[in-house]
Amino acid sequence: MEGRGQLEGIPPVRSKGRTQRRWGTMPPNLGRVNEAARRGRQTKFTALLHHVDVAGLGRSLSRLKWDASAGVDGETVSHYKQNLAANLESLHARVHTGRYRPQPVQRVYIPKADGGQRPLGIPALEDKIVQGAVAEVLGAIYEVDFADFSYGFRPGRSAHQALDTLRASIMTGAVNWVLDADIRSFFDSVDHELLLRSLAVRIADPRILRLIGQWLGAGVLESGQWHETEVGTPQGSVISPLLANVYLHYALDEWVEQWKREHARGRVMIVRYADDFVMGFEYESDARAMLEALKERLSRCRLQLHEGKTRLIEFGRYAAERRARRGERRPETFDFLGFTHYCSVSRSGRFLMKSKTQGKRMGRKLNELRKEARRRMHDPVASQQRWLRSVLQGHYAYFGVMHNSRWLSRFYHQVQHLWYRALRRRDGHRTLTWERFAKLLERFPLPTPKITRTLAINFAR
Repeated sequence: MEGRGQLEGIPPVRSKGRTQRRWGTMPPNLGRVNEAARRGRQTKFTALLHHVDVAGLGRSLSRLKWDASAGVDGETVSHYKQNLAANLESLHARVHTGRYRPQPVQRVYIPKADGGQRPLGIPALEDKIVQGAVAEVLGAIYEVDFADFSYGFRPGRSAHQALDTLRASIMTGAVNWVLDADIRSFFDSVDHELLLRSLAVRIADPRILRLIGQWLGAGVLESGQWHETEVGTPQGSVISPLLANVYLHYALDEWVEQWKREHARGRVMIVRYADDFVMGFEYESDARAMLEALKERLSRCRLQLHEGKTRLIEFGRYAAERRARRGERRPETFDFLGFTHYCSVSRSGRFLMKSKTQGKRMGRKLNELRKEARRRMHDPVASQQRWLRSVLQGHYAYFGVMHNSRWLSRFYHQVQHLWYRALRRRDGHRTLTWERFAKLLERFPLPTPKITRTLAINFAR
């Protein structure tokens, strides 16, 4: 969270995850890079490729999932590790002699919450390894530069920390208007030339820039056909999150800081997670001026706001009262990181910003579970129970925030119901009744809803 001065009541989460703590366990060579970046914010690094060593490639491989999907090369992690030392030595030699050539990215599509399709890129295994090693080196530099309100895909930071900061800022700060912004097809719109120019602000090693340029220009393979990529960075690529953060650091974060200093009359806050961000304003005039300026800024960076998903709404501790005086309905809601956020009050009458599971997100998840339950319906009941337990525990771990009990219970009962339907289909609709299913649940219980996250806030008076 950033604003004009320190907002009152910001919880300790704001101070967690500073650069020194995040990088306390980094390898000594990258620790020296990090220290050099911290000492000189304008320093350009001219020699970085030697940090992409065999040990770095090995660390990159160890971070990959064993069951990760194979790219166009068909190579898997388990097979690659059968001759690990020789494979890493060969890859290291090819990278440093210029013989390494990235392969096209395999493109697949996954469903989006709005019913559309999101393109997902699956790089070849060795491309993932080299990208991970380069991202580790660049991360040691850019973690010093990235803004404190940027949370997405950064070590030691999480979506929950972004949500905590957003909630604390709105509940205790002077926020009366919220800009819920959405960049249209961000990962597919990143301009390669501007991205490389952004990287060149800090990176002057031509070999590193050449590698990144090769990854950007490797193209995609879709349905057996190769397609050139002139813009965009594939979602699913190991280095894409870092490149996206670098691009938005210069296109958005630094510009917002400058705009606040030069144009804002009141307090302005922003929380960004990758390409999703929310801004809060004390004055409506600042909010509307920012919206217009933001459109122009993103256009100059060859991006654009999604007009249908970008909204400026009245929100905050006084929004309900002001709207009631004007004869208007209660304040609108906005979605961020899988939650719908809305204005409410506590039993003592204090303003609360509450969060509940985003309806579209939960509906999509339940549809996926119904399909998977049908696929697994002939598995042993104990196996099905273990799978559903892991699903529910993961759901509670993320969505188990305060004031979301009703939606947790709704998800729990829907999971019970889809399991019942799958078992009944297996049984041929003959003998499985709700009474028998209730007894089965006693033997194979599912975890009940649980609030796993709370937020302690010192209210501003």
